[in-house]
Amino acid sequence: MPPPFAPDRAPAIARQFDLKSLPPDFYADPFPYYHALREHAPVKPLPDGSWLLTRYDDILPVYRDHKAFSSDKKKEFGPKFGPSPLLEHHTTSLIFNDPPLHTRVRHAIVGALSQRHIAAMEPGLVKLVDELLAAMENKGEVDLIADFAAAIPIGIIGNLLGIPHDERGPLRDWSLAILGALEPVLTPDRAAAGNTAVTDMLAYLEILVDERRARLRDPNIDVLTRLILGEDDGERLTEKQLLHQCIFLLNAGHETTTNLIGNALYALTVWPEERAKLIARTADAAAVRIAVEEFLRFESPVQLGNRITTQDVVVGGIRLPPESRINIGIGAANRDPGQFPDPDRLDIARDPNRHVAFAFGIHTCAGLNLARLEAQIALSRFLLRFPDYALAGEPVRGGRARFRGFLHLPARVLP
Repeated sequence: MPPPFAPDRAPAIARQFDLKSLPPDFYADPFPYYHALREHAPVKPLPDGSWLLTRYDDILPVYRDHKAFSSDKKKEFGPKFGPSPLLEHHTTSLIFNDPPLHTRVRHAIVGALSQRHIAAMEPGLVKLVDELLAAMENKGEVDLIADFAAAIPIGIIGNLLGIPHDERGPLRDWSLAILGALEPVLTPDRAAAGNTAVTDMLAYLEILVDERRARLRDPNIDVLTRLILGEDDGERLTEKQLLHQCIFLLNAGHETTTNLIGNALYALTVWPEERAKLIARTADAAAVRIAVEEFLRFESPVQLGNRITTQDVVVGGIRLPPESRINIGIGAANRDPGQFPDPDRLDIARDPNRHVAFAFGIHTCAGLNLARLEAQIALSRFLLRFPDYALAGEPVRGGRARFRGFLHLPARVLP
């Protein structure tokens, strides 16, 4: 890994840092910047009036206290998006809301993603992964993102919502466009693409939901049916809330897992000793689980989160007033040497590993166990089949600060 900035440069780097004016090399490797910020400006005031946190010990209390640090984004996103489909979506979805809406929606989703239900998905997940591997073996030259990393969560989340296989083609592009609008800078192109994607996705989901209402499925395995029916003793979601939770599920379930698998496969090409260790341990389920936690820490699929304060708070020794906007440096916290020894080294046996890649507190990712299972099966079976895979071209990163992953990862796969 590239070393941090030289000690004489780091203070100026931290002082000048601005999430809305990032240098090109940040997108390839943000970690030297995070290092400088942790050392010299761990609670960093940004030019737009918000704050950036980069230390693990400052971030964890923010996650713990959902009352003082709200996830509701109406005040923040109103000026950013204006009256638009993007505003409606990003202020309605699960992740950007507080209780009671957050509680109701999360309960419905988590009920369909219990350990028992996830265990029941495993045979189908293994079948899907093996089919993708066979198809890649026939091709030889592949894109590890399109042909593998992205295809797995699209398949699984599509199944959970009961989306027909021949209707899943637009899902990835819709997801990239909608989540791309969450970047610190909303360009006109990003706004236009995001609004179009929300509009198109809503139109599709309205038809899907109408069809499901007419033919409900087993709510124990069909998330959409659970969301439609609501809880026996609770209030049902409005039509708008229901549709936007479906968009959220498709996007969040797809983005995190795609990045996790893609980032892991890339990291193993950079760290050959760790790759050899993991190949030797693919039959050891516990070892693979530990390795997946390290990939989550080392190249966190989601790098930034956000909160807004509801009262006077003290963060990292600095007093912040109500309505202070906070950027949570997830990727920075997961490389904090105060929590992780030798944090810039990939160590597939790192244990304990208390990363915050899935956030923490009431907003801990609802699908974290499913994402973990997808990655464990995908990586172990991939390495068993293609232990000598190699990159076959220049990787193309997503070019985003909030989400860290690849758009394309060309490779040669040989059995």
